[in-house]
Amino acid sequence: GSALCGAAPTLEVLVAARVVQAAGAALLLPTSLALLLPEFPPGQRPVAIAIWSAVGGLAAAFGPPLGGVLVEAGWRWVFLVNVPVGAAALAAAARLLAESRDRAQAVPDLPGTALLAGSIGLLALGLVQAPEWGWGAPGTIASLAAAAAGTAWFRARCRRHRAPVVDPAMLRVRSFAMASLASLAFNAAFGAMLLSSVLYLTQVWGASILVAGLALTPGPLTAALLAIPAGRLAVRVGPRAVAAAGGVLFAAGALWWIWRAGPDAAYATALLPGMLLTGAGVGGTFAPLASAATAKLPPARFATGVGVYTMSRQIGAVLGVALLVAVVGAPVDWDAGWAFMAATGLVAALAARAIGPVRLAAPEAAPGAPA
Repeated sequence: GSALCGAAPTLEVLVAARVVQAAGAALLLPTSLALLLPEFPPGQRPVAIAIWSAVGGLAAAFGPPLGGVLVEAGWRWVFLVNVPVGAAALAAAARLLAESRDRAQAVPDLPGTALLAGSIGLLALGLVQAPEWGWGAPGTIASLAAAAAGTAWFRARCRRHRAPVVDPAMLRVRSFAMASLASLAFNAAFGAMLLSSVLYLTQVWGASILVAGLALTPGPLTAALLAIPAGRLAVRVGPRAVAAAGGVLFAAGALWWIWRAGPDAAYATALLPGMLLTGAGVGGTFAPLASAATAKLPPARFATGVGVYTMSRQIGAVLGVALLVAVVGAPVDWDAGWAFMAATGLVAALAARAIGPVRLAAPEAAPGAPA
């Protein structure tokens, strides 16, 4: 997908290649954690999840400045740089990774997957285009109605299919269901934050792409630094308390921007404190929610459970971007966008509190060591 993007001669080919990239991400993200978890005993899994989240945070920290440098050299390099990295990872994975299978699992419901993707796409289309088309326009109403009908059909398929995309039995596990809901809400806020920050820096403050990328780095870097401590703290006090605190911190960062950010560039006093608060929220939320979602799943269901959990993250990000566009409107109301992020961060915190008591096993002590 990245190679096709880098070689795309037209915008239409680029969009099609991005779909291939998205399919690769859908295959990679949930299975990466599912491959990781069986390698560790239950007591070490929360910290393993935290390290997995921290690695993602570091990647997010270095992505914007690296992307800015590559864009200066030519936009195609943003995609082509992935090819050697992916090839090296593939070679290492073939030697190092061990499979875990649920042999009782039937063939997945691929039409149901397409139905869900189409429904979410139609919902995003209606939300993004509503400010331009009008909320009462036929196109907006048709998109939203089709999304609602597709979602209802998808829910019915999940009840009937032998291997549904979302197993209804999983959703009856309170910790899994509420962690997935909290993840959806939090990633809506997170996706909106990523887009709005870039647009604010470039369109309001007039920063270049490279400068905007560097300016965004402290947030994900803070998330990466706090992910492992948050994972360890989740073992001690429980994941719901840590994840709820992360949602509140993220909301506080968005509220800071409402209070301090304005048309005049003042990075250190207006933008940076909010970046640090939202970054701390991300670091305190991702690992505990993933731990809570997988805590009561058997090893053979890690891939399926993590897949559904990851899906909730991606749906949240899509809806967050779409709702941000609908909320800020034209002319752009940045305060409304930040208020949306604060509200969804608090919704994520409430959902995290509703996870209920989940006891994560403490890391096992070495033989002969004090408990």
